[in-house]
Amino acid sequence: MKRIIFIVLAFVSALPLAAFAGDITVAGAANVQFTLEDLKAEFTGETGIGVKTVIGSSGKLTSQVENGAPFDVFLSADMKYPAKLYKDGFSSQAPKVYAYGTLVLWTMKDMDLSKGVSVLSDPGIQKIALANPELAPYGRQAVNALKFYKLYDQLQKELVLGESIAQANQFITTGAADIGFTAESVVLSPNMKGKGKWIEVDPQSYQPIAQGVVVLRYGDQNNSKEAQEFFNFLFSAPAQEIFKKYGYKLP
Repeated sequence: MKRIIFIVLAFVSALPLAAFAGDITVAGAANVQFTLEDLKAEFTGETGIGVKTVIGSSGKLTSQVENGAPFDVFLSADMKYPAKLYKDGFSSQAPKVYAYGTLVLWTMKDMDLSKGVSVLSDPGIQKIALANPELAPYGRQAVNALKFYKLYDQLQKELVLGESIAQANQFITTGAADIGFTAESVVLSPNMKGKGKWIEVDPQSYQPIAQGVVVLRYGDQNNSKEAQEFFNFLFSAPAQEIFKKYGYKLP
């Protein structure tokens, strides 16, 4: 019996620590949904730590955190929401910019996008999709771009708001909207690449989309090591290559 116990203990001690790592839950803004799939695969391959994701608008995810959602890490589409969570005590460490997002116009229809945002004033366009600017930073910056081109007042009746950029994408891909604003990370994803036509929105027309990440209080209290490991991983060379692949600019 002692010999059996010794063999079992020897076997257990030889296993990598990653074999005993617990899963973490990462809340991610909808623009980073597809990018997170690649990040998860790379991170789990390196560490053995499983990652579950919850995707939604940054505003809605923030509300869920404030109401006790068991998220370990939060990847927002801006710095405003994670900074608020830090200020209100839902994190013990300040958020950090992990990437800068790019706004694009995307359509499934045969349109000439060479005119950029000005194409939206064409009479054939009746519905323009964007994420709700009250909840989603990409929607907020889409409104800023429309205002920059002095089109917002003219086109307000044509705007169709999605709860998040994911729903705006759905409006675009199904044809429920003629055209819409989304993230470059979406149109470059394997799921969407080659579908429709898209063009970058002039970055001078909207505020830089600085996307922040924060380890949340739940992660600190329940999965501190694993959550911090994922946070650190986002700034590693492999993760940064993934962000670049999806069109993000690095901080």
